[in-house]
Amino acid sequence: MKRRVLFFLLVMTAVLALSACGGESLECTDEIGCVEVAPDEPIVLASSLVISGPNTELGLDSQYGVEVALELREEVLGHPLELQAEDDGCSAEGGQTSATKIVSNPQIVAMVGTSCSGAGVPAAKIISDAGYAMVSPSNTSPALTDPAQAFQPGYLRTAHNDLVQGRAMAEFAINELGVTKAAAIHDGDPYTEGLASAFSGPFEELGGEIVAFEAEAPDASNVEPLLTSVAAAGPEFIYYPVFIPLGSLITNTAKDIPGLEGVILAAADGVQSPSFLENTVGTSDGMYASGPDLGFDNTLYQDEFLPKYQELAGGDTTAPFHAHAFDATNMVLDALEAEGVAQQASDGTLLIGRQALRDALYATSGLEGITGTITCDENGDCADPKITVSEVQNNAFVPIWP
Repeated sequence: MKRRVLFFLLVMTAVLALSACGGESLECTDEIGCVEVAPDEPIVLASSLVISGPNTELGLDSQYGVEVALELREEVLGHPLELQAEDDGCSAEGGQTSATKIVSNPQIVAMVGTSCSGAGVPAAKIISDAGYAMVSPSNTSPALTDPAQAFQPGYLRTAHNDLVQGRAMAEFAINELGVTKAAAIHDGDPYTEGLASAFSGPFEELGGEIVAFEAEAPDASNVEPLLTSVAAAGPEFIYYPVFIPLGSLITNTAKDIPGLEGVILAAADGVQSPSFLENTVGTSDGMYASGPDLGFDNTLYQDEFLPKYQELAGGDTTAPFHAHAFDATNMVLDALEAEGVAQQASDGTLLIGRQALRDALYATSGLEGITGTITCDENGDCADPKITVSEVQNNAFVPIWP
């Protein structure tokens, strides 16, 4: 009898111990693995954005957007949120390095990034091959969501596809400015070349002629030969969707090239920052730039997002994609709370399925974000794309179309 009582007491002690530890036995059945989050641990996200170098304003702007989302959300499934911030360098090498570092941490559930499409191509493969997921706030290269090119199954974005932006700029050039001959310049990056091509095709479809389609190194120090060659082709309009250093150099040099007098200059969202305007005082006035429409009039943006952004950044926004980063982060956090993504024990332990999280991200539909209503297609395009064209007036980007 004493042995039976002792055995009973041991069994009850074990049951009570299991109850204290959550009781349930969580088992990972996800086909590509799970992230286990202990009761006293945070849910860890990563970012990979350009937070150093000449394009820092682009990446830091998005970085603050991510941080605002995490601060306003505070917790998910009873767990605090933590961010591991990496630098994509706005380059293929930076994208590879940052993504490799991120997938070496098994506690990271997903990544927000990259800033630049050139970094996004290698990062998307590394992230996807490791079973992780990423949502980019500013990759716009058509290649990244094209299954015939660079698409990977863990990749999504809240930024527009440049097929939309390129056509919008072509329509503006032909229908609003009345030009019929254009040149396009890129730097070989998937973003710049993709957008130059996305402009050129529709421009010709609408009856225009692309008289020159040229490439220049992003770190070029002399673009006089390039612009002289372009001038010889006789364009009325030059579209150069490049980043700040090369965009500044082209803008400053064009005014001194014979044959480019009166030729209209235009760039894109890669240069829409205070430093570009500082670099081009006196040369950029009157030029145009395409990019996402930032006329957000919802109360969340004005009443909550901007005050928190300014508190964290110590100043105003510096690039076009801060709201897209905020929406990308909330898209991940909402997916974590979707049915079937996480198992949760009574003590708070989480088991997050990586494939289940991917499925929930791709199933995103009707999410009301700052940038619009976010609905993802099967290839990861999730944006509610709205493109505007701005004119540089008095050293400021002023939206003028549509």
